[in-house]
Amino acid sequence: MNLGRVGLWAFQLDLVPSSQAQETAAEIEELGYGALWIPEMIGRESFVSSTLLLSGTKEMVIATGIASIYARDALCANSAWNTVSEAFPDRFLLGLGVSHEVMVSGLRGHDYSKPFSAMKAYLDAMDNGLFTASPATAAPQKVLAALGPKMLELAAERTQGAHPYFIPVEHTAFAREVMGDRGWLCPEQAVVLESDPAKAREIARGHMAMYLTLPNYTNNLKRFGFTDEDLVDGGSDRLVDAIVAWGDEAAISDRVKAHHDAGADHVCIQVLPADGTSIPMETWRRLAPALLS
Repeated sequence: MNLGRVGLWAFQLDLVPSSQAQETAAEIEELGYGALWIPEMIGRESFVSSTLLLSGTKEMVIATGIASIYARDALCANSAWNTVSEAFPDRFLLGLGVSHEVMVSGLRGHDYSKPFSAMKAYLDAMDNGLFTASPATAAPQKVLAALGPKMLELAAERTQGAHPYFIPVEHTAFAREVMGDRGWLCPEQAVVLESDPAKAREIARGHMAMYLTLPNYTNNLKRFGFTDEDLVDGGSDRLVDAIVAWGDEAAISDRVKAHHDAGADHVCIQVLPADGTSIPMETWRRLAPALLS
């Protein structure tokens, strides 16, 4: 599977009809991005959405960032993973994650008391799951959403790698140290193509506010020296600048390079549009020459 060095992470495709999402994915592929990462929250089901996008493209990898282990049982996930991987050899990357308590307990009604143990058991069940349909010609691939050392170690031991989200560059170096040379390291990097500091940080804070209410992320940030004071009001300038790369094309390219220098194999950029929801195609076009050359 060839992810390329840089891909895109985009939730906005959920907000348009499926036919438009397919057309958008095809244009992303034409620009040269190696992979398109899509989330799973309360929008489209991740395996169905991945199949739609794979059907509308030719070679680009479609990755889930991430499919929640609480959205379906492990046998179902194993069947879906193998089915999509058979239909689109070497083009579907399953990203699995434990999500967050507010979504798992609050929205889905599941117990979230032991997410690490739940992930480990889920991987065991997938490994042992029966699948009697026609097998994939290329081995199906999966990665884990991982922040802390235990989940990073599990990702390195049991899957093809890790997909950290909402992290500073320092986390990439930390993750690579934990994982060693085992597996892909594919961090997400939010970006704002705006050189005015006030405007860029305003857009960034609009994106960050919700994530700063989630303990998985705030606890991880404290590993890297951020304090409670950094986490309020959408984040301090120091935190905003660490989580969201902003500036011109060169500044954003420099941040992506910093992740690669720290040990990332693939960086998926999440462009934050000023209005928060529109498909940022023009920004993807502008960034492509700087990021993909």
